[in-house]
Amino acid sequence: MQQSKEERVHGVFEKIYKNYDQMNSVISFKQHIRWRKDTMKRMNVQKGQCALDICCGTADWTIALAEAVGPEGKVTGLDFSENMLKIGEKKVKERNLDQITLIHGNAMALPFEDNSFDFVTIGFGLRNVPDYLQVLKEMERVLKPGGLGVCLETSQPEMFGFKQIYYFYFKHIMPLFGKIFAKSYEEYSWLQESARDFPGMKELAGMFQKAGFANVSYKPYSGGVAAVHIGHKK
Repeated sequence: MQQSKEERVHGVFEKIYKNYDQMNSVISFKQHIRWRKDTMKRMNVQKGQCALDICCGTADWTIALAEAVGPEGKVTGLDFSENMLKIGEKKVKERNLDQITLIHGNAMALPFEDNSFDFVTIGFGLRNVPDYLQVLKEMERVLKPGGLGVCLETSQPEMFGFKQIYYFYFKHIMPLFGKIFAKSYEEYSWLQESARDFPGMKELAGMFQKAGFANVSYKPYSGGVAAVHIGHKK
């Protein structure tokens, strides 16, 4: 019986959680940290605000948001892999960030009221959900009017030559890194598949608009291997 995308993704993350942070650094040559910093600058998060980080994984972006909102703010991290959340919980405890709550849940049906958050972020998680548009609609729903929906994700480079190298890297080198560093060739093969099938920047911006966001903007990073999309709730 063929697994659904949801079951397959869940299996992948329940298995690779111990090596996930290390592998992120290996795969992106630590660029993902720089991309996130730039994204945070664009978001201009203020003290005392309220944010939700979905598909939060091991909670790195959740922690960055918590540091930005300060002790008087509130940040919720949500993920459907309990093993990933366990690593996140450990990091949160070590940093004494009481403004963070981590919960087990599904990005396709967020367990929050409409108009609840100033920011909703998703970092390298949208490509792993069964329905991109449904998740963007959920992000838009739980945002307060004027709030920002932010997606930092792998993208599709457009420059000829570079594009071919990128696909070769994702298809052949990345699963090999997975095998060497995390003993998980199959799981990292899945990650390259999900990145390869993910929409390009313009297409994703169109999805943001379809989900109800206004003033949608995006910025490519590192030649388009990743991009940030930001949409405003009307």
